[in-house]
Amino acid sequence: MYSLSQLKRGLDSPHLLVREANRLVHTRGNRRHNDGIDVFSEDWDNLFILDACRYDMFRDQHDLPGRLESRVSQGAHTSEFLEANVADRDLRDTVYVTASPMYYRKRDELDAEFHDVVNVWKEGGWHDTYRTVMPETVVEYAQTAAERYPNKRLLVHFLQPHYPFVGETGQKYFDLDDLAFEWDAAFGDELGVSDEILWRAFRENLDVALPHVERLMQSLPGKTVVSADHGQMIGDRSRPVPNREYGHPPGIYTTELTKVPWLVFENGPRKTIHHGAAEGEAETDREASSEDISLGDGEEEETEADDLVEDRLESLGYL
Repeated sequence: MYSLSQLKRGLDSPHLLVREANRLVHTRGNRRHNDGIDVFSEDWDNLFILDACRYDMFRDQHDLPGRLESRVSQGAHTSEFLEANVADRDLRDTVYVTASPMYYRKRDELDAEFHDVVNVWKEGGWHDTYRTVMPETVVEYAQTAAERYPNKRLLVHFLQPHYPFVGETGQKYFDLDDLAFEWDAAFGDELGVSDEILWRAFRENLDVALPHVERLMQSLPGKTVVSADHGQMIGDRSRPVPNREYGHPPGIYTTELTKVPWLVFENGPRKTIHHGAAEGEAETDREASSEDISLGDGEEEETEADDLVEDRLESLGYL
């Protein structure tokens, strides 16, 4: 059932009605996720996630070492990617270093158990000017985590090429002080920004990230995979009802949203992965980690943390 506000919004924006019709087809009315891979069943020591990185964009402009393949993601949105791959799982062999606030926002319903969660998006990792987490900051946190937990798989979640745009084109055409737009609108037309400019802005975001991704690849031992949680629609047509789409709406499982890069790079001997604490390594409580978000104890501090998450998600264009 849809609420009155949802129905009114659909009537005001007909493309949203078409999207909902497509979503019902894509999800067959009740299926939650696309039939993609389980990333934790794949073979890797380190998995880098580039948020909203299309396979074709990555293929055409990356120059990273390794062998490029592709995979199909289970999600068209970060929340779906996490629900499909992380929810209700014992992942104590993995440390999650994330620039995205999405895991923290959904942590209770996801109910996953990582060995540790490093929330880079908190105050120390957040770039106030660009209103995002820059890739070089993610690398610093990831390298620290790798040194602290040498016997754990490392899941590293970069934000780029996801909006906000940090390149020259994005800085020119997108005002970060005006966040009152929604990715589910045909905002290219509404803001007078062409698809060509959007492509350029996303490509520049990816260009900003790639050198830092390579630096981290070269610094970590074992088998590293560079992938994405989902892709991005940039004026592409969804099906079965043709509809120009922007962003990465959940439940719309187009090739542009679900085909993701899978770049495999081998760098020396494989890690020896321990599910529990390795010898000489303290077992870490994921809720009390010194690197995790910790604004204090009690209801007031938890509310402050939730407010911070909402602020971050708004800056990233989710709210």
